Amino acid sequence: MRVEDALRVALEADLDLVEVAPDARPPVCKIMDYGKFKYETAQKARESRKNQVQTVIKEQKLRPKIDDHDYETKKRNVVRFLEAGSKVKVTIMFRGREQSRPELGFRLLQRLASDVAELGFVETSAKQDGRNMTMVLAPHKGAKTRVKAQQESAPARPLPTGPASADPAALAEPAAPVEQAPADPQ
Repeated sequence: MRVEDALRVALEADLDLVEVAPDARPPVCKIMDYGKFKYETAQKARESRKNQVQTVIKEQKLRPKIDDHDYETKKRNVVRFLEAGSKVKVTIMFRGREQSRPELGFRLLQRLASDVAELGFVETSAKQDGRNMTMVLAPHKGAKTRVKAQQESAPARPLPTGPASADPAALAEPAAPVEQAPADPQ
């Protein structure tokens, strides 16, 4: 169809002539309401953005000469982040002479990765970046859903209250009253 004929048909139908594929030979055009088309594509784009999952990256910073208790605290934070389904960027900061011993930081990162291996995996291995050495840990697939399922399936245990929680043998016999001896007036 010629362009002039297509424009005439579009005007008679009170619609727009929109070029869909300009690179095709011959170019492909479509008769449609262009405003409605733009609105619908914007709605689809908004809907797809709403369904996207935002990846959250938490960061945990360490030093090469970290004490065992401090290490356990940092490890507990990493475990909490991985259980929540977030990625964790572990950074080891080197200062002064520590920069000449990057193997200490590498060993510490390997130790942390092996300690949390059941919750996540090493997405980006340890690499030196100036004064810092970084590694990224990611949770295993389905970690969020697994945690939610465990929380929902764990039955709430009722706390024992009242006489039903007491010893059954003690309930069978009433307690004998305790008599006090009179005080000696001497």
